Amino acid sequence: MPPQPATQTRVLVLNHMEKLERTLFRLDQGFELQFRLGPTLQGKHVQVSTNYPAQGERFERDTFRTLAWVNPAGLHDDSDKFCSLELQVSGSYQYHFNNGGEEKSGGGYIVVNPVLRVGPDNHVLPLDCITIQTYLSKCLGHLGDWPDRLRVAKETGYNMIHLTPVQTLGESRSCYSLADQLELNPDFSPPGERLSWGDVGRLVEGLRRDWGVACITDVVYNHTASNSMWIREHPECGYNMTNSPHLRPAWVLDRALWHLTCEVASGRHAEAGLPALVQHQQHLDALRTVLWKEVFPKLKLWEFFQVRVENAVDQFRTLLQNGAKPDHNKTGSKPQLRIIQDPHYRRYGNTVDMNTALATFTPHDTSLFAVEECCGWLRRRLEESNGDQYQLMQQHHEQAVNCIVGNVLYERLADHGPKLGLVSKKHPLVTRYFTFPFPEQPLEAELRLLDKPEKACHFLAHNGWVMGDDPLRNFAEPGSNVYLRRELICWGDSVKLRYGDGPEACPYLWAHMQKYTEITAKHFAGVRLDNCHSTPLHVAEAMLAAARVVRPNLYVIAELFTGSELIDNVFVNRLGITSLIREAMSAGDSHEEGRLVYRYGGEPVGGFVQPSLRPLVPSIAHALFLDVTHDNECPIQLRSVWDSLPSSAIVSMASCATGSTRGYDQLVPHQISVVEEERLYPRWSAEPSSPGEVNLQSGIMAGKLALNRLHQELSAHGFTQVYVDQVDEDVVAVTRHCPSSHQSVVAVCRTAFRNPKTHQYRDEVPPMFIPGKIEEVVLEARTVERHAGTYRKDESYINGMPEYTVEIREHIQLKDSDVVRQAGVTSKGSSEFVQEILFEKLTPGSVIAFRVSLDPKAQQVVGILRRHLVQFSPKFLPGSLDDPNTPAALKTPLAQTMSQLSLADINMLLFRCDAEEQEDGGGCYDIPSWSSLKYAGLQGVMSVLADVRPQNDLGHPFCDNLRQGDWMMQYISSRLEARGGALGEVGGWLAAMFDYLKHVPRYLIPCYFDAIMVGIYTTALDHTFSCMSSFIQQGSTFVRLLALGSVQMCGVSRVPALPPLSPMLRDVPQRPSPLTHTPEQCCPSLAAGLPHFSSGIFRCWGRDTFISLRGLLLVTGRHLEARNIILAFAGTLRHGLIPNLLGEGRGARYNCRDAVWWWLQCVQDYCSTVPDGALILSCPVARMYPSDDAQPQPPGALDQPLYDVIQEVMQRHLQGIQFREHNAGQQLDRNMTDEGFNVEAKVSRDTGFVYGGNRFNCGTWMDKMGESEQAKNKGIPASPRDGSAVEIVGLCKSTLRWLLELHKHGLFPYSTLTIQREGKEVCVSYEDWNRKIQKNFEKLFFVSGDPDDPRELHPELVHKAGIYKDSYGASSPWCDYQLRPNFTIAMVVAPELFSVKKAWQALEVAEEKLLGPLGMKTLDPDDMVYCGVYDNALDNDNYNLARGFNYHQGPEWLWPVGYFLRAKLYFSRKLSEEAYEQTVLLVKNLLSQHYIHLERSPWKGLPELTNENGQYCPFSCESQAWSIATVLEVLHDL
Repeated sequence: MPPQPATQTRVLVLNHMEKLERTLFRLDQGFELQFRLGPTLQGKHVQVSTNYPAQGERFERDTFRTLAWVNPAGLHDDSDKFCSLELQVSGSYQYHFNNGGEEKSGGGYIVVNPVLRVGPDNHVLPLDCITIQTYLSKCLGHLGDWPDRLRVAKETGYNMIHLTPVQTLGESRSCYSLADQLELNPDFSPPGERLSWGDVGRLVEGLRRDWGVACITDVVYNHTASNSMWIREHPECGYNMTNSPHLRPAWVLDRALWHLTCEVASGRHAEAGLPALVQHQQHLDALRTVLWKEVFPKLKLWEFFQVRVENAVDQFRTLLQNGAKPDHNKTGSKPQLRIIQDPHYRRYGNTVDMNTALATFTPHDTSLFAVEECCGWLRRRLEESNGDQYQLMQQHHEQAVNCIVGNVLYERLADHGPKLGLVSKKHPLVTRYFTFPFPEQPLEAELRLLDKPEKACHFLAHNGWVMGDDPLRNFAEPGSNVYLRRELICWGDSVKLRYGDGPEACPYLWAHMQKYTEITAKHFAGVRLDNCHSTPLHVAEAMLAAARVVRPNLYVIAELFTGSELIDNVFVNRLGITSLIREAMSAGDSHEEGRLVYRYGGEPVGGFVQPSLRPLVPSIAHALFLDVTHDNECPIQLRSVWDSLPSSAIVSMASCATGSTRGYDQLVPHQISVVEEERLYPRWSAEPSSPGEVNLQSGIMAGKLALNRLHQELSAHGFTQVYVDQVDEDVVAVTRHCPSSHQSVVAVCRTAFRNPKTHQYRDEVPPMFIPGKIEEVVLEARTVERHAGTYRKDESYINGMPEYTVEIREHIQLKDSDVVRQAGVTSKGSSEFVQEILFEKLTPGSVIAFRVSLDPKAQQVVGILRRHLVQFSPKFLPGSLDDPNTPAALKTPLAQTMSQLSLADINMLLFRCDAEEQEDGGGCYDIPSWSSLKYAGLQGVMSVLADVRPQNDLGHPFCDNLRQGDWMMQYISSRLEARGGALGEVGGWLAAMFDYLKHVPRYLIPCYFDAIMVGIYTTALDHTFSCMSSFIQQGSTFVRLLALGSVQMCGVSRVPALPPLSPMLRDVPQRPSPLTHTPEQCCPSLAAGLPHFSSGIFRCWGRDTFISLRGLLLVTGRHLEARNIILAFAGTLRHGLIPNLLGEGRGARYNCRDAVWWWLQCVQDYCSTVPDGALILSCPVARMYPSDDAQPQPPGALDQPLYDVIQEVMQRHLQGIQFREHNAGQQLDRNMTDEGFNVEAKVSRDTGFVYGGNRFNCGTWMDKMGESEQAKNKGIPASPRDGSAVEIVGLCKSTLRWLLELHKHGLFPYSTLTIQREGKEVCVSYEDWNRKIQKNFEKLFFVSGDPDDPRELHPELVHKAGIYKDSYGASSPWCDYQLRPNFTIAMVVAPELFSVKKAWQALEVAEEKLLGPLGMKTLDPDDMVYCGVYDNALDNDNYNLARGFNYHQGPEWLWPVGYFLRAKLYFSRKLSEEAYEQTVLLVKNLLSQHYIHLERSPWKGLPELTNENGQYCPFSCESQAWSIATVLEVLHDL
């Protein structure tokens, strides 16, 4: 049974202070939205709240509920923690989150699309299938006549009708000036009848049910008709002179301009050069003069903003004489004189804030002179302020003059303007900005009405729009000077409505408009928000919420003129707008028109198959792409009649909703005015006999029918991919492609922005090359002239140009085409066939559309390939075909083949960096002029695809390489096939899949290559995790990513890195040697880091191996590999030490003091972790060096049980280890001084501490040896850490405790050690040694900071108190006191050494001083030699930096973070429940950074180190074994 389709899930990652209110996230109903925590929030108490209603609840915008967190992986970490919404209800919803406090940490919106249903079967109308046609309702006649007129939309293939408002119109007869929002337009009722909203609803429902055509209409919230009766009864619903006194100066100017109109109309200013008929520039100049000299001086508008100076000075004087003092609590430390604007806006009504006056002008004494001096200062300041107001008003006047003159210029002189003619009351100089519903009087008398509230409340501001204004600002509110500066392009028939902040501000208006909204939503499928960008957002929000109560799946469209996509998003988000209206007429040429098609929808052709669960990415608003909107100029006038068809075709090929306005298809050669047009639309008739009837032969209607059908077919059948090709300056080819069937439709459109009769177009059209097989010509159409008379505007009907029609043919064979002269087939390689198209009659105004399939062979191959991919995803089921000749390699399910692979095989399959591959004579795949892949295995490919796929970045060099040749496929499959065995079978599976892939068109190869890679990669991961422990199998995504580090680091080289194990040991993996072809052991070894420590002798390091082994092998359940590595290193024991650099055992260096203790810790971990783990103690160890000076012995020459080897280690240390490295000298280490080759490791008789080393070598992990001769640090260790290193003491104590416990249970035969001291044999018990360390550790390592502490040998060297020393007894005593992170290791392995409070104190200091974003500083940043930036290439004279001398002197290493966090977890449990909870939060928050790094890293690893503050270090290994291991251990401890 094939996999079932998965729920579409989108993941939104939350990050602290990420406020996404201007980011648009669109989702469909049925989707799941998951909120997950980003790195800044993980480990914190985050609450996500949303106003998306719970199931069965009603939406309330201000009611938020908190979502419950789900953590599938339990408590390990927050990487998989999520809360979710099942989106079933359309609309706009808000989410926000906080971090344990009241303040919001971030938030945003989600918009859920509605589901529209039409037809008798109630089928879904997808948004991208919509083809809409706009009608002016007033031009439809009586309601009974509507079906005949609307049938035109149905017969030309539209499935949605947009009607302008159907309510009673105002006296201007504008479609958008409504006299009564609650009443149906009486014009729709026949004489003697009064139709109701129910009649409209039945008609609309009939169109939806019977025709499959949905209907929407406008809602107008911003204004009402000036003659609305209800606004006269409720003037508070508008901006009038009583509730909006800030408009009084603008009203005064408006009345003066009206009186100027009357004067100009009467000829009063003719002698001044301003006649009633304005005809040229001199008249405009005269208008300017009249305004400046006669209008503004009389009005003195500045007085509304000035102070009456003498009154204010007198008041101030009185206060001073009465001894008044300022209240400095109100004025602040720097008082400034404050002028208070009169809230009633009366002349000279402004006042002075006397408190600031008193604070600003303070007399030096109480004398009359001092008082008058201060009054003089105030007078001058007020006169200056009044002067400033005068100058500001002059600036307003300047703008007002420019706007007035510009308006007159457009309306009376401009060629594209209405040329209104004589100035009159009907056609005034400028449109009035305010109503004046009273008999006219002289201006002075009218101005006195301002002071009569019962009159002034009826002076209402008109509405309009302001060019370039902030759409989020209400231009009628205080603070705006739009009316005063005459910047409003005014609609003189409409009053702007004043809603205030909410229903309580104007109850009648809110209730009235809500009822209007509910009526509309009841009867219509959707609404167009008229003048949306000027409608107050909170008003539209509330009204649409009310509409969605009535009709949950409300379709909402709007046209915005904000000029900003981000501001568009504010409207879309807040209002839940489904589609934004976009217009092809905004394109100045065909190139721009094609770009709009690409911009407004669709993925690129050949795009990748996206997973069902993927990140939620910002989107652009869904487009309703119209060839022309109903309120814009006619395209025939701006372009040419010939362009109507090809531009419509370009629009129809867009992968979004499309549409037009009634009249465009009929070729009506003028704009159908929403104000002035009163004629009726023609009816549909099979045989038109008058201008009042149309059919498919009218205009381009036959072409539009074909295009609408095609648009709906493409959207309904999943042609979601789009490609736009600009063939030449006039020809645009748009391809729509179906990613499942791989059918395409290619529409070639020759635009005619200029009239072919007056513009010379090229005779030749460039040929086109169409990949695949052309199945048919879907349509070919062109605009032609015919003999049917010439256009004459009809008196009764809105008629089009009869002299033009469309010549169209549909569904014909290519050979029968009149447009195509010749079509030839050419082969483009073995897998791609291209048809060359030469055009015969692609004349301006022509369109041809081809249906294209893959050639039959390619179609079959793709179908078979999809069938084989169904095992990975049901998305490949459509278009899949059974394989009649399935290759043998594909007959077995991949998961079954994969199950035969060992994890060492998976290492080969997924990973192996370039250095590892080069050992086998190969290397990682290189993409010329770009980069090599990070890995030769599948991860190298997947890391690139992870970046390319979400962006559909088909132009990436990786994709280019795939399209250009089969090299990458050949590399991947042959590399595995050459391995033979189970890996070879996997390679054979890939080769068989690639054989199909090589025969599909090259443009599809990246998509299907990705699908194959995703399939095999996820199958490999499933098998990988199934081979690991239950902790990994049940772990989070983060845990599993870390566990991949085990596979990444653990593999088998061409020459095994580990020395052979004892032949007596069972279950040792074998293979034929690649060199000798004889059987050899092939135990996987751990690489220290990639890419620098991955191959050859530098692959295996004792210290790195055993710091990493618990996390990478024991925690992941790879017990056999762990056993073999432990025993292999045991076999190399020499001088009581295991090697630092393994060198296969034969080239080992025994120059580190800590590796053997890490090895012992791993033996302990193995015994405690693995079931029956203590059996390892009896396993045979093949001793390579039976004595210190022995030559390497073959395996089996001397076997010892592991417990004897352990006893030898302990005995040699207690006896004392002192030797000189074998082969010491420059040939062994060119940087080491002679003394550095002397190795020493002993145990103090007094303290029990292991100590050793000297100042010329570095025996711990901080092992940087100076290399610079220029800086004179060559041969000097940066951090010798001689004496007793704190972590070695801890590891030794851990071992002693363990051995005592083993002996107690009879699992370890020794309880004492026998050594020679001063010529005598001495027996020392493990108990005594253990007790001695316990007694002395905290006494000697803790730095109390007390200068009188008798145990503190060097109180003068104490730099940080409350910490543990990094070492004890160093040759340079100050090194003991350096703050480093090493004490945390001892805390984890031997916590019994530490008292809880002191341990916690030290950990707090370490957190404050050492903890970085990913790693821990290796040295206190307050230390004088601290430097946090590591540059190994730098060679200068800086002793502390040259040649990377500061490797461990500041750079932030990752692996100590694991021990620091484990220590904090341990001691926080001991301290308190609260401390533990806080520590868990710290751990989760800190490790979230590691998760993000791991997820994004192409290496899929954690680095060795970073520079200071987490900055990238180019000299670090990109993936380090111990970095991954110790982080995984933390999660395991959680």
